[in-house]
Amino acid sequence: MRQRNSITYDLLRLPLFLQMFGLGAASMFIPSGFAAVVDRHDSSQAFFYAGLLGVIVFVLVGFAHAGRTPRQGALGPLLSLSAAFVFLPAFFAIPFVETLPTTRFYNGYIEMLSAFTTTGATLFDNPERLGPALHLWRAQVGWMGGLLMWVAAVAILAPLNLGGFEITARAEPGRRETALYTTRTISPHRRFGRALQVLAPLYCALTLLLWVLLVFAGQDALDALVHAMSVIATSGISTGGETGDGGVVAEMLMAMFMLFALSRLTFSSDTMTATQGGLRTDPEFRIGLSIIILVPLILFGRHFISALDLLTEDTLIGAAQAFWGSLFTVLSFLSTTGFVSEYWSDAQSWSGLRTPGIILMGLALVGGGVATTAGGVKLLRVFALYRNAVREMEQLVHPNSVSGASAAGKRLQSGGAFIAWIFFMLFAISLAAVTLLLTLSGVSFEEALVLSVAMLSSTGPLTEVGGSQPIVLMSLSDTAKAILAAAMVLGRLETLAIIALLTPDLWRS
Repeated sequence: MRQRNSITYDLLRLPLFLQMFGLGAASMFIPSGFAAVVDRHDSSQAFFYAGLLGVIVFVLVGFAHAGRTPRQGALGPLLSLSAAFVFLPAFFAIPFVETLPTTRFYNGYIEMLSAFTTTGATLFDNPERLGPALHLWRAQVGWMGGLLMWVAAVAILAPLNLGGFEITARAEPGRRETALYTTRTISPHRRFGRALQVLAPLYCALTLLLWVLLVFAGQDALDALVHAMSVIATSGISTGGETGDGGVVAEMLMAMFMLFALSRLTFSSDTMTATQGGLRTDPEFRIGLSIIILVPLILFGRHFISALDLLTEDTLIGAAQAFWGSLFTVLSFLSTTGFVSEYWSDAQSWSGLRTPGIILMGLALVGGGVATTAGGVKLLRVFALYRNAVREMEQLVHPNSVSGASAAGKRLQSGGAFIAWIFFMLFAISLAAVTLLLTLSGVSFEEALVLSVAMLSSTGPLTEVGGSQPIVLMSLSDTAKAILAAAMVLGRLETLAIIALLTPDLWRS
């Protein structure tokens, strides 16, 4: 037992980036074994040798670091997280390119970066070009990226007041004396290990449960596994660009698990304030449900009211299907997953909107909950701006009034709205900058806007449904692809984290 604890302690003392590299290398043996089972020996060898090479490098570098005390700087873990999103996709692209030699390594890197940041945009518009092992690998890389964000939210972002925690009152797990992850007594490396030990089993259990349910709903085993990993990680990766077999039952199952992206309180209590109100008073979950209900009603209601006199049994069934298609798609894009219901075309017909992509882009920009795998501005920041707007209108009527914080409002600090507004402006500036750079690289303005929103909000499927026509990413220039890659990393880490890395005072401290 002592030897096992000693080995675990030595592993936790390794640099965080090296730990992530080792886990990524070991994970390559999974698609290698799968490819061997489905009789794709070339793919199996590519993944096996790449994983073996990575494990050997990890062991050698680990021995070189043995006995060294890692530096416990405030920005060290954040720098490791940033390096993981930039450099690990290059390693993940090695077996991808070896399995698919008809593509360049540059395209393989962009594909793996899109998966690892849970963006889910793909350069390959023909799914049949990729074999089953590559489909599994794309979903698995996105799944690992989602797990990394789950763990990083607790172990890295919360103690630095980033990732949405900057506007909360006492919700930072790293700041609570009774919390599991306390910054006073636990080093960043040990905090990362403990967060992984607690959250990884839950993450795996949710994925396994959804996989089994989707198989029982009628989906193929591989399709069900890819969809399960994509839903839990909100990556939107699939084997064919659709929700697959299973019909409404499969979509209902996926929708249930997409709710985990609306608020961390749906699966954990480590970000709750002293009010302990649960989901009943959680502002993120409540505002998320409001959007999920109101937007489909608005899309659906105008046409439904005008067709009341013509309703028949077939029309009622079609109306129900159209409403469900709208409800599922709205939830999917609000959680930044990006799956489209098989009844979405019916929903468009009922809504009468020629450009529903604008609504989907708006939903993706809002995004999901803080400390979840979802991207976007985040619901808690939207709630902070909403409360500030309501308070300003109250003061117009009653200038001398004093506001009383509700159970949900106590989750925000006094200056939370100001900080949320700063982030929103930074996000808007980033959106404008990426759009401008893409137009300068030769992309049309409409496509540049859709691409910017998709990359910064980590909602890659927007490239297929956000504009008037699907955008073929493979046809973009290398310069445009580089801009998209930078936007994906910026959207995943968020602007405030990038600014924190560039602050000289924090480096000197």
